[in-house]
Amino acid sequence: MIRVLLVDDQSLIRTGFKTILESEPGLEVVGQAANGEEGVRLALELEPDVICMDVQMPVLDGIEATRRITAAGSRSSVLILTTFDRDDFLFETLQAGAAGFLLKTAEAEELIQAVQVLGRGDALLSPQVTRRVIARFTTTRPAPAGGDAVDQLTERERETLLWLARGISNAEIAAEMYVSPETVKSHVSSILTKLGLRDRINAVIWAYEQGLVSPGTH
Repeated sequence: MIRVLLVDDQSLIRTGFKTILESEPGLEVVGQAANGEEGVRLALELEPDVICMDVQMPVLDGIEATRRITAAGSRSSVLILTTFDRDDFLFETLQAGAAGFLLKTAEAEELIQAVQVLGRGDALLSPQVTRRVIARFTTTRPAPAGGDAVDQLTERERETLLWLARGISNAEIAAEMYVSPETVKSHVSSILTKLGLRDRINAVIWAYEQGLVSPGTH
């Protein structure tokens, strides 16, 4: 069962999301919050698998709430849900520790799938979002020192990193590498540990900064 926390200042939206999510077997909404401050408290109290987080809310916005949840060491995956397709929201939320980004205009099936993806421990980083992230970070951040850090990775971990940089899920990587999703998840965890990176998104950025892949790679 994937346990979900809804954080949105509009009660009708929370009710709609709850109805959509609980129509799918295996998904359960365990709590609701009307602002970011309540969201942080409930996230730490309930320890949900996935948090559906609005951006613009009173008391505390979704970006700062996500940052506090991440800083507290929560294992919950944060899915940002917003009405606005704005790059500043996208980049700030990803930097704050969000694992996914979805517009509220998405279809019900997309919301369900997004929660399922994050509930499995994947990040919702579509190729389109990946391109936007790379375009932003590779032009605004200097390449880090220690380019030989990739030597710490095994051959299979390097291969996993290259697929990861294309913005595809563990299941898709598993199909490409002819291994199980659990094996891919293990490789990803090892990559993050060896390179000292926080999450998959940082791993993607690192791969581009090191020149392992280029923005034009598909």
